[in-house]
Amino acid sequence: MIQVFVTGGTFDKEYNYLTGELYFKDTHLKEMFDRGRCKVEIDIKTLMMVDSLEMNDEDRNIVVHNCRKTSSKRILITHGTDRMVHTAGILAESDIDDKTIVLTGAMVPYAFGTSSDGFFNLGSALAFVQVLPPGVYIVMNGRYFHWDRVRKNRQTGNFEETAPSLPDDHDETQAYRSDFM
Repeated sequence: MIQVFVTGGTFDKEYNYLTGELYFKDTHLKEMFDRGRCKVEIDIKTLMMVDSLEMNDEDRNIVVHNCRKTSSKRILITHGTDRMVHTAGILAESDIDDKTIVLTGAMVPYAFGTSSDGFFNLGSALAFVQVLPPGVYIVMNGRYFHWDRVRKNRQTGNFEETAPSLPDDHDETQAYRSDFM
C-alpha cells in the first residue's frame, strides 16, 4: 500500500471567482486517482491544507511524525512547490531510512482543469514512489530528483537538477566527473 499525505499547496487550491483569490476547500486527490483509473492500493490522509510559504516548523514536524508512524514503506506527499525542497531536506535528515518518500506538487491548481500540471505530476509521483529505493525525492515535470540535488527555477517554473552537496575537503571536479559523466 502507498500512503499519500496531503499538505496543501497549489495542487489543492480553489479559485474564488468573485474576489480572484485562491483558497483551500478540500483535497482533489481522491477524484484525481479515480479519474486516472488508479488500481494501486493507496490510503489518502490530509495532514493540513496550507500554502508551503506559510508552512512552519510545527507543520513540518507533523509531516515527519506521520512519515515515521505509517507502516507503509512507500509515501507520496503533495506539497506546495515553493518550500518543497526545504521539507524534503528535513525529512531526509529525520532518520527515516527504510522508506521511499516522494514529494510532488503543481504550479497550476488542479481546479483550473487541463491547464494544471497536477494530474501529470501526481501520476509521475505515483509511478516513481513504487520503483525508487528508500530515500527522499522530489518528482516534478516528469522527472525525479534526489532531495539534495534539485531546485525550483523561479524564472521557468520548472524543477531542475543541481550538483550534489559535497564535503568541504572533497575535490569538486572529480565528484562532478564521476556523478555526471
